[in-house]
Amino acid sequence: MRESGADKLFNYPYRRLADLLDATKPGDRFGAPILTHIGEPQGAPPDFVPSLIAENAGGWSKYPSPKGKADYRRAVADWLTKRYGLPDGMVDPDRHIAPAPGTREQLFMAGLIAVSKKRARSPLSDKPIVGLPNPAYHVYYGAALMAEAEPLPVPAASPETNFLPHYAALPEPTLARMAIAYYCTPSNPTGGVATLDQIALELASARRHGYVLALDECYSEIYNETPPPGGADAVLQAAHDSADAGDPFRNILIFNSLSKRSGAPGLRAGFVAGDPELIEKLIMLSGYGGSQIPDPLAPAATELWRSETHVEKNRALYQALFKIADEELGGYPGYTRPAAGFFLWLDVGDGVAAARRLWAEAGVKALPGAFMSHPDAGGTETPSDRYIRIALVHAPDVTRDALRRVRRVLEDQA
Repeated sequence: MRESGADKLFNYPYRRLADLLDATKPGDRFGAPILTHIGEPQGAPPDFVPSLIAENAGGWSKYPSPKGKADYRRAVADWLTKRYGLPDGMVDPDRHIAPAPGTREQLFMAGLIAVSKKRARSPLSDKPIVGLPNPAYHVYYGAALMAEAEPLPVPAASPETNFLPHYAALPEPTLARMAIAYYCTPSNPTGGVATLDQIALELASARRHGYVLALDECYSEIYNETPPPGGADAVLQAAHDSADAGDPFRNILIFNSLSKRSGAPGLRAGFVAGDPELIEKLIMLSGYGGSQIPDPLAPAATELWRSETHVEKNRALYQALFKIADEELGGYPGYTRPAAGFFLWLDVGDGVAAARRLWAEAGVKALPGAFMSHPDAGGTETPSDRYIRIALVHAPDVTRDALRRVRRVLEDQA
């Protein structure tokens, strides 16, 4: 009997970590446990969020439209226009924007749609390929499996690759079978940031070979100094460089949310922007098997996209946390300060062993890089086996405590 995509699904990273540490009691010699394994912002969103939700409580009796609210779509279009310096009107809120309850469902559904479209246009013998950074957010891999496509992990774990995949350099026959290529910048988990030239190269490849470039930009507003370029920058550059009259957002989908930008993961509010044909299909598919931002939450989410003051404060907090990381881990051979995002991607020699020791000896829960990665073809090792991921999401004093514990355990091991 042939194994299905559902049969190939395996425990995602957090369940694998639970299995790894299930029989281990957290060490308490340094104090209470500190959880750094999940990227869950701990700060509170602005005060207007709960008040706007309360003011719109009447919406709890209504089903939200699959297209979301027009005011929300307009706020997102305005934010994209301002953030990336786009010409007025380039982003049509009714054609280029799909509101989303976060981005996880839409990242998954985009894979299903792209593979279905590719399969319809390809010979039956050509199994569609889904390009994945390696390591990567587990949803990309799940989408490939459930679409019955071939997952293709592309190395993105180390400085040698700039912590990003390079799909455009793959062999032509591989690119011809590509249905969708996921590209996360700033990267989860590595913090790698693509240059505009890198994104432009990947977009050009997607258009040349007829696949979708899916840009996961959920960490775009958390950075040290310079705002990271994004897919909208590449779209604008391509529009300037080409006389092509096609839609400027063809072959690209851009995903972002308020979870990291505004410290509001529980609000479940995000968007997909891009190719109008794909946006329409995403909205349609969501009507079958997805959800939308609830009406009472949408006004607060709309206001968050229109507000930058809280984002600046949020960014300053993360910059202070990275300064603490420099102070506590600077000089440790495996430490590199990322350009953006809020994760440390720490080379510790053996990520699984280090994660077990950190929990057992110091009560710090960190995620092994191997749990976000996949073995190379025919092998058992992943490009992330040496790493752990640590989320800097706690208050400064808790963050300093956690990193001191990490340094102590790692140096004791050495």
